[in-house]
Amino acid sequence: MTRIVTRPVPTRAALMLEQSGVHPLLARLFAARGIKEKSELDTGLAALLPPDELKGAAAAAVLLADSIAAKRRILIVADYDCDGATACAVGLRALRGCGATVDYLVPNRFDTGYGLSPEVVRLAAPMRPDLIVTVDNGIASVEGVAEAKRLGIATLVTDHHLPGPELPDAAVIVNPNQPGCRFPSKALAGVGVMFYVMLALRAELRQRGAFADGKGPNLADLLDLVALGTVADVVPLDRNNRVLVAQGLARIRGGRMQAGLKALFAMAGRDPAQAATFDLGFALGPRLNAAGRLADMSLGIEALITDDPARALNIAQQLDAINRERRTIEADMREAAAILLDDLDAESRASLVLFDPDWHQGVIGILAGRVKEQLHRPTFAFARGNEGEIKGSGRSIPGLHLRDALDLVAKRRPRLLKRFGGHAAAAGLTLLEDDLADFEAEFEAVARELIAPEELHRTLVTDGTLEEGYRGLETARMLQAEIWGQAFPAPVFADVFEVDSQKLLKEKHLKLALRQGRTRFEAIRFNSAEPAPARIEAAYRLDINEWNGLASVQLLIEDFRPAV
Repeated sequence: MTRIVTRPVPTRAALMLEQSGVHPLLARLFAARGIKEKSELDTGLAALLPPDELKGAAAAAVLLADSIAAKRRILIVADYDCDGATACAVGLRALRGCGATVDYLVPNRFDTGYGLSPEVVRLAAPMRPDLIVTVDNGIASVEGVAEAKRLGIATLVTDHHLPGPELPDAAVIVNPNQPGCRFPSKALAGVGVMFYVMLALRAELRQRGAFADGKGPNLADLLDLVALGTVADVVPLDRNNRVLVAQGLARIRGGRMQAGLKALFAMAGRDPAQAATFDLGFALGPRLNAAGRLADMSLGIEALITDDPARALNIAQQLDAINRERRTIEADMREAAAILLDDLDAESRASLVLFDPDWHQGVIGILAGRVKEQLHRPTFAFARGNEGEIKGSGRSIPGLHLRDALDLVAKRRPRLLKRFGGHAAAAGLTLLEDDLADFEAEFEAVARELIAPEELHRTLVTDGTLEEGYRGLETARMLQAEIWGQAFPAPVFADVFEVDSQKLLKEKHLKLALRQGRTRFEAIRFNSAEPAPARIEAAYRLDINEWNGLASVQLLIEDFRPAV
């Protein structure tokens, strides 16, 4: 059973925030998330960290400025997820605004794998680039950068992933996580890194007198893309990232966004004027990601770089159709996974490894995430690759750094993993299908060593009770307007309710009528058919349900247990 616990609130910090004018509820929530002073909540552009300490940014600006002056051909090599697509779009729009001759290439994940591989470089060669710029990839592309160098092509790597033991021999590397980088924020997404490189480039070009008006392109116009990529990539929302996201959302809410984002909002049935981080992460992001999962991410990039509203809407419709196809594939895969899990005693294991030869490579990451959420175990899902290989995508729980775990497996069994990489919470790898059982055993052993027994029990951290006076629409709208995300989680409250009625919607969503005293609440728990007892302690989020032009508060139930 899930443990429901209350997040501690530093009383002094909450009081100081409230005394400085912060709403009492927000003061409590912010203090519990480490905010000590009101100044830390400033999300104006002036609060953005300058690029000065981002290692390689100044050198990248010089390299790009020299390339523009010499009319060299620049080629952006993008990753195939939302972060990579938005980073590519930021680079294309900014570089073209600076007078560059620039194009892009996004590899097919199923043919060439991840990053700037030698195969990708050979695909790029006929385009005759003088400079390859990687976005959201490249820090592990030692062989690919070497191949580019052999062909006489310079490389600028912009990335945010953790580096391996060997760095590529690129002309310049910009990555806040590379050795020797003193940039205070290590949480930039790939699109954030590219945005910073463009800031440095514009400053360099201004110094050279390249702009007739002395200003150059308004890079703030690209912050809607930065916000989307940052939220969709689920990087920690430290203060710097919250500034980037807040600025992007402000522009979206004010109607100042790329045509592609406007079209994606329309296809998702969401109102840009009320845009929240939820919309970026769960409405727009998946539609862009679907292109990279099932088709070609160039379709997503085209949506983000066109200024033609009609073309943007046409592409958004295609992306929406692809995303619906992805959902169908995912549903079939989840059914197959359920059958596999029936034969496993998940409670006795520290990890889960699943494989089905019919699974789709592009959807295994989503599947791994679903299983991880359901069973609270680090999970890898595998699909067949090429020539006897299988490709796995993993998702982890707090307590296990997934990339470090894979690194330990690789050190103990040097020839077992052909390739791997990733973050603490998500990672990918390739191995031979014949080696799957060995990997499963090695990964289970590492997981048992690194995960404390108590960390195998899911803990739902809440913000405690929500005072009765704060359960209305005004509070829900106030909370929705704030910037929440990874490492700065949206508020979850915990209270005791009487269950007046309950029913299943579409055989998988539990609809509840709850009561506390004389006050009634409509509530829903998605993707759970478990019936509720007559009296529950529920962990929930405040949500707004809009129907026929009327808005009302709805509780989104995260979990519940019988109330004592």
